[in-house]
Amino acid sequence: MNKNLLAMALAALLSGCAATQGQGGDPRDPLEGFNRGVYKFNDTVDRHVLKPVAQGYVDVVPQPVRSCVSNVFSNLDDVWSAANSFLQNRAPDGINTVLRVLFNSTVGVFGCFDVASANNAPRIHADFGQTLGVWGLGPGPYLVLPLLGPSTIRDASGTAVDFYADPVSIGNLVDDVPVRNSLYGLRAVDTRAKLLQVGNLLNDVALDPYTFTRDAYLQRRDSLVRGARPGNGGDEALPDYSLPDYDDPDDAKPAAGNSR
Repeated sequence: MNKNLLAMALAALLSGCAATQGQGGDPRDPLEGFNRGVYKFNDTVDRHVLKPVAQGYVDVVPQPVRSCVSNVFSNLDDVWSAANSFLQNRAPDGINTVLRVLFNSTVGVFGCFDVASANNAPRIHADFGQTLGVWGLGPGPYLVLPLLGPSTIRDASGTAVDFYADPVSIGNLVDDVPVRNSLYGLRAVDTRAKLLQVGNLLNDVALDPYTFTRDAYLQRRDSLVRGARPGNGGDEALPDYSLPDYDDPDDAKPAAGNSR
């Protein structure tokens, strides 16, 4: 999809939300009426399109190939994570992430193999919404974005910047539009495939999946911002909100410590 159209749609969505009245009592979610409608739309699309496609992807594509695809996209994401670490005044994390990218792009064959993690160099995720939070901007109301899911006003603005800074979207790596759009589709399917078991768990344990998702998202984002702020001492004392890799049996076990 054209980047300008996406930016215009996001701007229209954010401006329209200001006039939407919430129906719930949570002060963090004054737009609950609007959000529940978008959540229902996203859930319908997911059940009838995204989940079946992701399940077919898992059934047809061998696990080593899926792992390679995930690692390549994660390696690309690390480029922007490094930039955000520097913007958050976390130079050591930025340097470590740059070294991850270089290591995985060479020894790991363009990122197909995550040799950095195998050598005890964990991935450090950082995005522009988190950067805005570190700079002191509050999250604002909770917001559910069409197709993209949970967010806040601040994180939605950060998502727009993340999109423009994506190595795939800015065309630095891929100039051919059909190929670039195919990569977007593959990334979406890969992301949904990794969440298949999480979605099943959510439906099993949550009386109200909307509320459960909202609370988990807001708590996780708050932990990431607080952990990245200078003088906080890192994320060591914060809970672990990372999702396991269900393709890896070892990662399916409860993890000790925290990962970003």
